[in-house]
Amino acid sequence: MERASIIRQVSRKEEHLSPLRWNPGSTRNLFVTKSRGRNIFCSLFCCCCFSNRNVDQFPDGSEHPVPPKESGTISKSNLLQVLQCQYSRIPDTCLLPETEPQDEGRFCLVIDLDETLIHSSFKPVNNADFIVPVEIEGMTQQVYVFKRPYVDEFLQRMGELFECVLFTASLAKYADPVTDLLDKWGVFRARLFRESCVFHRGSYVKDLSRLGRDLNKILIIDNSPASYIFHPYNAVPVTSWFDDLSDTELLTLIPAFEGLSQAEDVYTGLERLNTS
Repeated sequence: MERASIIRQVSRKEEHLSPLRWNPGSTRNLFVTKSRGRNIFCSLFCCCCFSNRNVDQFPDGSEHPVPPKESGTISKSNLLQVLQCQYSRIPDTCLLPETEPQDEGRFCLVIDLDETLIHSSFKPVNNADFIVPVEIEGMTQQVYVFKRPYVDEFLQRMGELFECVLFTASLAKYADPVTDLLDKWGVFRARLFRESCVFHRGSYVKDLSRLGRDLNKILIIDNSPASYIFHPYNAVPVTSWFDDLSDTELLTLIPAFEGLSQAEDVYTGLERLNTS
């Protein structure tokens, strides 16, 4: 397979985030329209594969609820009604093992990898944080990985507050060795890869109802709204990161997550952040 067929350039596009708005005491608003982009090789770690396919079912053939198209903010009562009616399904087979004793009572925080915590590229550079060899059809390709600023501080603190789960649309043969190097503290209790996603309308979606945790105890942080389209009211969006060494978004989010960890449930916690 030629490299050109592996690396897929996707131009930046606007994706609108309407369910939640939050201003944590600064001029930045992490819940408004954000500019997205991808510079990745799609066969290994793209989160959204754009095609004409329209998949409205799980692999087992069951129908999946699609979130309603809404704009503006949503009240707590309406939000809970939406969640109870459309997103409460928990499958017989769960993606996560039983909760470990040290995580009892904690929220489950689902964390994305590419463009949320790191950025990876085939382009040889001298200042990469990691260089990970990945075998592709019998040939070894070097993947150059850059860590987002303050990712170490962010992961360490999240591990103290939550049951952390890595959930990426990337393939395990790439994402697993990268995570081995990234997570030096054993923050992630579990790792989920592309095969755990649901392919829905051209995107790999992370269906939180399949985790085996109560939905009102699950948060997801991800740069791609398509990844959490089934459960937008559980999400804390983050801007896509590629190479900006002055970025401080992960550092800014730490106090917000410290507050969320003390909430009664994730919906009231997120609503409080959006109204404070």
